Amino acid sequence: SVTAALDFKYHHTEELEAYLKGVHAAYPSLTHLHSIGRSVEGRGDLWVLVLGRFPTHHKIGIPEFKYVANMHGDETVGREILLHLIDFLVTSYRRDPVITRLLNNTRIHIMPTMNPDGFEATKVPDCYYTRGRYNKNGEDLNRNFPDAFENNNASIQPETQAVMNWIKNETFVLSANLHGGALVASYTFDNGNSVTGSLKGYSRSPDDDVFIHLAKTYSFNHASMYKGMGCDSRQTFPEGITNGYSWYQLEGGMQDYNYVWGQCFEITLELSCCKYPLADQLEKFWRDNKAALIEYIKQVHLGVKGQVTDRNGNPIPNAIVEAKGRPHVCPYRTNEHGEYFLLLLPGTYVINATVPGFKSMLKTVEIPDNTGNFSALKQDFSFSEVSIRSRAASCPKTPLYQDLERASAATKPTLHILVLMTVMLVIFK
Repeated sequence: SVTAALDFKYHHTEELEAYLKGVHAAYPSLTHLHSIGRSVEGRGDLWVLVLGRFPTHHKIGIPEFKYVANMHGDETVGREILLHLIDFLVTSYRRDPVITRLLNNTRIHIMPTMNPDGFEATKVPDCYYTRGRYNKNGEDLNRNFPDAFENNNASIQPETQAVMNWIKNETFVLSANLHGGALVASYTFDNGNSVTGSLKGYSRSPDDDVFIHLAKTYSFNHASMYKGMGCDSRQTFPEGITNGYSWYQLEGGMQDYNYVWGQCFEITLELSCCKYPLADQLEKFWRDNKAALIEYIKQVHLGVKGQVTDRNGNPIPNAIVEAKGRPHVCPYRTNEHGEYFLLLLPGTYVINATVPGFKSMLKTVEIPDNTGNFSALKQDFSFSEVSIRSRAASCPKTPLYQDLERASAATKPTLHILVLMTVMLVIFK
């Protein structure tokens, strides 16, 4: 079998491509292999293997999940453990009941390398920084996305643009990108300003509780990440997690882009103290991460999902659906099928569905922990007075939180003036 030939070694571009094609040929009904673009040098396709009961297309009610590795070409562990994850998933289907249910109810996208040129440029395993970190144009792909806080002047690279298009064309709900050089699960925001609390050294998203849960899910199912020891005595991470901004500020990162513009919750997984360890350590890295990789995928079934339809039962795309009290700077909207997915921890929430130009609809939901059942709580919305498709809507790729900070700052003097005028009026009276 193709998968039996997967050794614990580093697979270069041709070998990686041959392996993915072999898996697809061996499991054609369970997998779909496609390229979302090419690297700068053009030698490497950005291959994605999709796994699930409906691998070729989105199915209503089934959430989309993704893993991306080797964004920095010299951080190599993620690249190899994703190949072994593929091996484990396809060989366990219809043999392991948990994996079978996971694949029947989830569409899983796996990109083993986002930076094939950088990997090939790193000739010798090295625990520290090498030029292979960057793409062929010398750009750091994890500083190359539009930023929600600052004007990112970096020229968008082919690899970055391919991933942005991929995010736009799929309804991704949950994601992780795999790195090396530390041992920690880092969560959004990576950048920040006063609106998100960066003045206190922590950049908090509206879904901070969910992100902490996601990071802990990985760290506590990892062999040692949860211990929080980091890689040396100078750097410790309690419970093996960190807010990205608290660790170090990063502009143009992929996880913030996913959350703000892709409606996809993404965390960054640092899986090895050594960026490019020797191949004889890869089997241990796989064992250390195997359970965490599976448990993290299950979290795509947290929260609530459903469809927004008109009086004729037709889907309404671009309707805004969010939980009250946690608005996103770029409102979360339904896809072309009128679907929404909101990751929320168990509890009571009010879900607000809005079709522009019509009255909002509110529904109170009690969300259980449904990850074990592989299905989020279902809550549909039907707008009886609507019989038209909502107009297309998109968020501008501008620093949205920068605008919010300006607006917040602008209101403060106005409030002070109003208070002063009120006091003076009382005195004169």
